[in-house]
Amino acid sequence: MATESPLLLAVSLLSHCPLSGYLARQVGKSRIAHKIMPPIVTGPPEFERTFRAHQNCVEFYPVFMVLLWTSGTFFNEVTAAGAGLVYMVARQMYFNGYVKSAKKRIPGFYLNLAVLFFLSLLSFIGILPMHTHL
Repeated sequence: MATESPLLLAVSLLSHCPLSGYLARQVGKSRIAHKIMPPIVTGPPEFERTFRAHQNCVEFYPVFMVLLWTSGTFFNEVTAAGAGLVYMVARQMYFNGYVKSAKKRIPGFYLNLAVLFFLSLLSFIGILPMHTHL
């Protein structure tokens, strides 16, 4: 299967290693800057926004992975991988905006929702013909 889905694998790795790792490092840097030791998750608004932005990314990640792989497997790998790259850019926009101000997270958040909706649509379009032949 790995050789059948190289683009999905590449997007999965890029979304996890560099992106998720970067966001986690930002929380760590904010902890150091504000002298907040784990497991504490409250503190100055700057820290709380950074922590919450990362947590939200972690919460959405399983949804993104399921939709990426479902749409890539049953609809089109290239389209799904392209949408996955847009999702990663949108997540970065969301994170960077949220760290600055809660209101600045909105454009990235809406773009994330649009990509997830798009991947959901592709998934359903890809799966629907299978279901009608049962």
